[in-house]
Amino acid sequence: METYNQKITIKSWAEEDRPREKLLTQGRRNLSDAELTAILIGSGNREETAVELSRRILHSLDNDLDKLGRLSVNELSKFKGIGEAKAITIIAALELGRRRRESESQKVERITGSRDVFTLMSRYFADLNHEEFWIVLLSRANNVLSRHLISKGGQSGTIADPKIIFQTALENHAASMILSHNHPSGNLKPSQADIHLTRKLCEAGSLLDMPVLDHLIFANQSFFSFADEGMM
Repeated sequence: METYNQKITIKSWAEEDRPREKLLTQGRRNLSDAELTAILIGSGNREETAVELSRRILHSLDNDLDKLGRLSVNELSKFKGIGEAKAITIIAALELGRRRRESESQKVERITGSRDVFTLMSRYFADLNHEEFWIVLLSRANNVLSRHLISKGGQSGTIADPKIIFQTALENHAASMILSHNHPSGNLKPSQADIHLTRKLCEAGSLLDMPVLDHLIFANQSFFSFADEGMM
């Protein structure tokens, strides 16, 4: 015989209500705050699913995640269906999010050399098993305006279209740009294709009065700078 407080696990929910499966099939950005919180909670009780419980908690906090992040274990445990273990899980997850925001708030705002570019872009290339090509757009004072993924490919390379690169730069009112891509092989040495593309983009940048200041290759938490090596 079922008891009143029997837990309803995520596996027993209707398929459309399973946030874990939704994350796998649709991606994390397509989940609501309540669905993400429900994954942390894991289960509800006979009265409500974890998503419904999460919605109730968030509603009481005006759907403000910052308010949720300020709650203590005792305060979270006052919500019916949230015990100490679930409260600790929620707090730990939100603390990780806070620390991530802190690390991102220390981002590079102005480029003074290749090391700044490495600091700015290394997290985008970390642990990739395929190649990606990014550009960093700068103001006339070398302040970072934006970063853009231009293309991605396989382990052997990716195609960076100069038309797309300069169209992106012009649309974002950039004064100059820096190129960057990774070598999944771990080899920092630029290929002939890398050298040819860099020269081609530098020539185009000169014609458009939008200089290409550097091109960095990322591999194994290190980098190669065309500018540092006098190859620009």
